[in-house]
Amino acid sequence: MNRDLPRATARDLSAVVAAALLVGAAVLAGARIQDRHGTLRVNWPPLLADWAPHTGPGTPAALVVAAAVVAYGPSLAARLSWRPLLLAVWAASLAWTWSLALVDGWHRGVAGQLTTPHEYLRAVDRFRDVPAALRTFDAHILLDSPDNWPAHVAGHPPGATLVFVLLDRAGLGGGGWAGAFVITTGTTAAVAVLIAVRRLADESLARRAAPFLVLAPAAVWVGTSADGFFTAVAAWAVALFASAVTGRHPARTGLGAGLLSGLTVYLSYGLTLFAVIGAAVLLLGTRRLPALPYAVAGFLVVPAVFTALGFDWWEAYRLLVTRYHQGAGGVRPYGYWVWANLACTVLITGPATVAGLRRAGGLLTGVRGLPPRAAAPRLALLAGAALVALLIADLSGMSKAETERIWLPFAFWLLPAAAFLPGARAWLAGQAVLALLLNHLLLTGW
Repeated sequence: MNRDLPRATARDLSAVVAAALLVGAAVLAGARIQDRHGTLRVNWPPLLADWAPHTGPGTPAALVVAAAVVAYGPSLAARLSWRPLLLAVWAASLAWTWSLALVDGWHRGVAGQLTTPHEYLRAVDRFRDVPAALRTFDAHILLDSPDNWPAHVAGHPPGATLVFVLLDRAGLGGGGWAGAFVITTGTTAAVAVLIAVRRLADESLARRAAPFLVLAPAAVWVGTSADGFFTAVAAWAVALFASAVTGRHPARTGLGAGLLSGLTVYLSYGLTLFAVIGAAVLLLGTRRLPALPYAVAGFLVVPAVFTALGFDWWEAYRLLVTRYHQGAGGVRPYGYWVWANLACTVLITGPATVAGLRRAGGLLTGVRGLPPRAAAPRLALLAGAALVALLIADLSGMSKAETERIWLPFAFWLLPAAAFLPGARAWLAGQAVLALLLNHLLLTGW
């Protein structure tokens, strides 16, 4: 018997216990701060949620999907051919995310999510003349400006709102279509991450990661916050870039990666930090130089279009910083959220990810170089880059609270670290139980 296995498992469990204590501390300290001072601006810290145990139409389906993925996910991931596996992952992710969303019912869980006063759909009618709306976008960001934008519109570049404007113009207006769009696109992120892991590490690790990408607790917030859509766009940008720096067609995939990367930074200012993940992909690539010029050229397209139409990204971000401190961001205490945000990350990624990241850290600290076929350290580096990007966002102070949705794009790149764990079914069960408890005990803000 290999004596290192029980020791490694004990360390894994110790990491999970430490993460659970972090969450517990965030809940208890947060409740105390909120009750005494009201400065956290969330009802169930560290999440934007309310304590409300409930079941709903999606409960039976969620239980069935969870049981099926735990029982059959690892074996199917090991034996399906690659393309059917990708389709199976998307289908299972759709089933899991839809069922969790419908635990809160159709209106509360899907159709009403993107129609609240702070959301994008409230501003769709103000984009009837898109060039004019872009030219004057900055004039409505500050709270004291005339006809100031709703919080989420002001808090993002206009590309985020334009997505829903285009849906409306296509005849798919309203909260139901918007929610369905977010879930349908957001769940493709799992497929994109698998493609990148296969390209940058190896297929075996991608297959081991597949069930964990399906049963992610993060699915609670993918259905239905717009950040689920942002997650997919960013994930496909990385997947295409991974294909460009490792494949034989760097022009096509490099241009695609650049275009999506350019779009990503016009969906959310914070996603500029995906440059850290992009740097890791470039380091892991075997055909970097042929792909890089195409990726850069593709990246410049979206900023050029928005700039030509009159939108100033840098000025908008400068004004957003002021708007952020005019609202809840100026009240929420940095000293609490700088560590409580990490507790949110534990909740959206789950215990398996915590244990997997512990193993990834061990791999990276014990590796002096990255030989082309050293698959495990390569995956560890990719997950580590996502963690670094997340920590930078945390330290910036521009993500105080609500990171259960804001950090979804980064969280999906932490999930594959669970591929390092033995005993996949037990860890998958832990992931599923956490997601089910979150969705049934709390009414989340998204």
